[in-house]
Amino acid sequence: MSGGLYRSANAAQGGAAPGRPSDGATFISAEPLNQPAMESTAPPQEQVAEASAAANSAVMAMGSLVSRGTGFLRNLVIAAALGGALVGDAYTTAQILPGMVYEFLLGGVLTSVLIPVLVRRRKSDADGGQAYAQRLLTLAVLALGVAALLAVLFASTLTWLYGSGESTDGYSGLVTALARLMLPMIFFSGLSALISAVLNTRGHFAAPMWAPILNNLVVIATAGLYIAIFGADIIKPDEMTTGRILLIGGGTLLGVAIQAAGLLPALRKVGFRWKLRFDFRELGLRELGRLGAWMFCYVAVSQIGLIVLFNLLNRAGRENAAGPLIYNNVFLLLMTAHGIIAVSIITALMPRMSAAAADGRYADVAADLSRGTRTVTAVLAPIAVCYAVLASPISFTLFRWGAFDEGNATATSVVLLAAALALVPFAVSQLFTFAFYALPDTRTPALINIPVVALRIGVQIVLFAVFSASFAGAGMMIGNAVSYLAAAIASAWLLRPRVGRIGLGEIMRTGARVAVAALGAAVVGLIVVKLLPGDDTPSRLEAVVQLVVGGAVIGGTYLGLAMVLRIGEITEVVGMVRRRLGR
Repeated sequence: MSGGLYRSANAAQGGAAPGRPSDGATFISAEPLNQPAMESTAPPQEQVAEASAAANSAVMAMGSLVSRGTGFLRNLVIAAALGGALVGDAYTTAQILPGMVYEFLLGGVLTSVLIPVLVRRRKSDADGGQAYAQRLLTLAVLALGVAALLAVLFASTLTWLYGSGESTDGYSGLVTALARLMLPMIFFSGLSALISAVLNTRGHFAAPMWAPILNNLVVIATAGLYIAIFGADIIKPDEMTTGRILLIGGGTLLGVAIQAAGLLPALRKVGFRWKLRFDFRELGLRELGRLGAWMFCYVAVSQIGLIVLFNLLNRAGRENAAGPLIYNNVFLLLMTAHGIIAVSIITALMPRMSAAAADGRYADVAADLSRGTRTVTAVLAPIAVCYAVLASPISFTLFRWGAFDEGNATATSVVLLAAALALVPFAVSQLFTFAFYALPDTRTPALINIPVVALRIGVQIVLFAVFSASFAGAGMMIGNAVSYLAAAIASAWLLRPRVGRIGLGEIMRTGARVAVAALGAAVVGLIVVKLLPGDDTPSRLEAVVQLVVGGAVIGGTYLGLAMVLRIGEITEVVGMVRRRLGR
C-alpha cells in the first residue's frame, strides 16, 4: 500500500523492510558517489542496454515521485476526513493490522529469499522459471487467502492485541469493524508483491512502480467522498455509523484490490501465463524455509515492538493525546526524507558493496560504507534541523485541514520535534544493515534486532510511565532514535572483523563539523522564525511564511557553514552543481 502506512510503522520498529529499499525508493544509477556521469564508450549493443536501463530508471524515478506525492496526499485527506482523535486512531490501527500480518507471513521473506530464488530460476530453468513461479504463486495465493480468512475471523483478537485491550467508548468495536473490512488486504497486498517480483525478474519495472498510485487515488477519492457526504467533523467512535464504516473501510480495501488488478495485464505483456500448479515439492520448500528463517526471526521480533508501540499510542489517544494517526503522519515525513536521500545513496552503494564482497575486496566495502555514512549524515542533518525548528509551521501547513484541528496540529509538532532526533540515526543504521546483506548475511541483522527492539521497548515504556500522555508520541520517537543509534553502533562493531576498519575517525570528524553547521543553522533559523508573525499556533498564512522563510534561512546557513568548515560531502556536491551549471 503506497502511502506507506504499515511499511512506515514496520520501519519504525525494525527499519525499512529487510532486503529492500523503503517504499517508493528513489532509483539512481550505481555510479561512484560525488562523481559526474561519464559519456558512454560502450559498443552499440551495450549502449542499447544502457539506454534501456536509463529508461527504466527514469520510469521508476518518476513513478516514485508521483507515488510519494499521492501517498502523502492520501494521508492528508484521511486526516482531514477523520481527524487526529479516536476515529482517526481507530482507522490507523485497523489499517495497520493487515500490513503486520502480511509482513509476518511474507514481507521480509519475499524480498530476501523469494526474489533471489526467482532470479536464479529465471536463469537456470529451461522455461525461464515460469513453472517455478506458477507453483510459487499458487502456493502463495492459497496461503494468503487462508491467512486473510483467519485474520477476519480473529479480528477482535488482533484489535485487543494492538489496540490496548477493550474499551467502553466504542473504540475497540470501531477498530474491529474497520479491521474486518480491511484485513482482506492481506491477500491483495501479498498478491501485488508477488506479481511485482515476477515482473521485476523479467525486466518490467513500470507497472509495479505505478500501480500503487491507483491505490492512492482510490483512497483519496474515498476520503473526499466521505467528506462530501458526512462532512469533516470530529466525532466519537460510537457515532461512526455503518455507512461511514463501510465507505471508509471498503474504499481502503478497494484501493489495494485495484492495485493488484492493475498489475495483471503486465504479466501477459512479459509472456508470463498464470497456471495453477500444486506440485509444491518442486519448490524446494525446505531450502526456502532454511533461507528465510533468520528473516522471519527479524520480522517476528519487530512485530513485538509494534504491538507495544500501538498499545502505548492507543492508550495515549484515549487521553486526547497524539495517537497512532499523528504518529504515523510524522513517521511518513521521516521516511520521505530517508527515502529520497538515504535510500538513493544506499541504492547506489549496494551493488558496489555486493560486488566488492563477492570478490573479497572487503577494504572497498569498508570505504563505501564510510563514505555512505558521512554523506548520509551531512545531507540529512539540515533536514533534521528543519523538522525540529519548523515543527509547528510544518504541522499547521500540511495537516491543519478539516477534522484535523489546531490541537491535533500542535500535538503533531511535538512528535515531529522528537522525530528530528531519529532521522540521521535511522538512515545510518539502515546503511549498516544493508552492508550485512551485501556480504551476504541475514543472520547478524536478525540477532542485532533482538536487543535493539528490547532497548526500544524499554525506553518507550519508561518514557510513557514517567511523563504524561501528551508526551507519549514524542517518547515513542525518542525510543526509536535511541534504538537506531544502538543498532548502528552494534552493526559497526560486528562489521569491523568482517570488513576491517571503516574509518571511524574520519566519520567522527565529519560528524563533528556537521553538528557545528547544524547547530548554527538551527540557532539562526530559530531566531528568524521567532521574529516572523505567528507563534506556536500560527494561522495557515503565517505558517507558510515561517516555513518558506525559515527553510531558506536554515538551508542557506547550513550550506554556508558547511563550505567554511569544509565538509567534503557538501562541498563536492556544490562543486559538481557549479560545473554542470557552467557548461
